[in-house]
Amino acid sequence: MADEQVTEPDHTAVRVALWRAMHARVDAPPHVLEDEVGLRLAAPEDGWQDRPDMDPVFTSGFRASIVARARFIEDLVAERAGQGTAQYVLLGAGLDTFAQRRPDLASRLVVFEVDQPGTQAWKRQRLVDLGYGVPGWLRLVPVDFEGGASWDEEVAKAGFDAARPAVVASTGVSMYLTREANEATLRGLAALAPGSTVAMTFLLPLDLVDERDRQGWIMSGNGARSSGTPFISYFTPEEFLDLARSAGFSDVRHVSGRDLNDRYFAGRPDCLRMSTGEDFLVATV
Repeated sequence: MADEQVTEPDHTAVRVALWRAMHARVDAPPHVLEDEVGLRLAAPEDGWQDRPDMDPVFTSGFRASIVARARFIEDLVAERAGQGTAQYVLLGAGLDTFAQRRPDLASRLVVFEVDQPGTQAWKRQRLVDLGYGVPGWLRLVPVDFEGGASWDEEVAKAGFDAARPAVVASTGVSMYLTREANEATLRGLAALAPGSTVAMTFLLPLDLVDERDRQGWIMSGNGARSSGTPFISYFTPEEFLDLARSAGFSDVRHVSGRDLNDRYFAGRPDCLRMSTGEDFLVATV
């Protein structure tokens, strides 16, 4: 296993956590999600809200997207847990705080958070330092993806039961993978136990993004490229659903950004809405 030295989470994970925290601070209620835990984990320097990437107006669409996708996953987990599913896996968990914010639901499950070893060691220490701890139903699973480790092998070592259904979430990951790597990921997920559900986000080609959202995605892509983590893969909804069908999923559906806007932001007096451009695949084994 790779050295689990305590380093720091990547900048994207911190930014996502801060955007979740900002929602309850700068947007009017009702709030789609309230997350102060991520802010405590990240512990940014004073003045963090004045950073350009925290601008409350320019980043509103991305901020809304982040809280909507987190809420959508949590609603899906709650629905499946009500039907008897008792395992939940987060791939690329980053500074996700579901386990700390929703212990009423999370404690009914075994929650596996999968991420790079350094990030997991850092997060484990922060949870201890802040008094949250790591309860027995929460498994922080370090996986050295760059070293070729397999997440399914590592979660099995952490107690995942491959014979029982699970919910698996992967958000904000597919765009960094090649088409071939996405196909391989989907094939692995389709081998889960019958009744398992996978929710995965993917980026749309720019011509399918609402015109008013395109400039934001262009700037986001440029920023990802300059930081050395370029967006590699874009898919039309039908392309990504076809990949899932070919991988072996028995049922697939597309949940668009417009669907989530209707679900979580309709009728708001402040007109907050999420940026289009990142959609969900929800697939059942």
